[in-house]
Amino acid sequence: MNMLSLILIAIGLSMDAFAVAISNGISMKKVSIKDASRIAAFFGVFQAIMPMLGWAAGVGFKDYITNIDHWIAFILLTFIGGKMIYDAVKEDKLEAGEVDKSTNGRLSVKMLFLLAIATSIDAMAVGISFAFLDVPIINSSLMIGIITFFISFAGVFIGAECGNLFQKKAEVMGGFILMIIGFKILAEHTKLEFISRIFR
Repeated sequence: MNMLSLILIAIGLSMDAFAVAISNGISMKKVSIKDASRIAAFFGVFQAIMPMLGWAAGVGFKDYITNIDHWIAFILLTFIGGKMIYDAVKEDKLEAGEVDKSTNGRLSVKMLFLLAIATSIDAMAVGISFAFLDVPIINSSLMIGIITFFISFAGVFIGAECGNLFQKKAEVMGGFILMIIGFKILAEHTKLEFISRIFR
């Protein structure tokens, strides 16, 4: 997998956290760099850890399914992307506004922890696909975490300034990015299989 694909996957995965960060920014009366860094750190760390956990699980099954690895990556990425788009258009979408109004609308550590897990489940599934595709997991996970941190950091301030405008659009865009990458992986591997059969 090339660097551009990895960056696009990282951006796609960060869109859930971005949407939640925007929501929290909206709920806060005043946003500081410290507040934005705190929220972004939770999302970034979990987005970095989850692909490693998924990769570790995937490695154990790698030798048994190498012939269908690209199909697994395709199914996982398109499912995750589709789920993100579906969730974005649902009216009962997760509300990140369950905050203590007496604390300037800041999320509690417990709520941040739960939201960080909820928004990084997709990253675990992507980590499984990384194991099948021989993607270097440490560097990839760090990149996903760092990109998520900065996008979430920006999301808090965007939420404070721009209201609800970008929440659903951001997650829909993230879903489409993951689905496009899934199709790209399938197309690349299918093409390679076709070429190898011709020259057998």
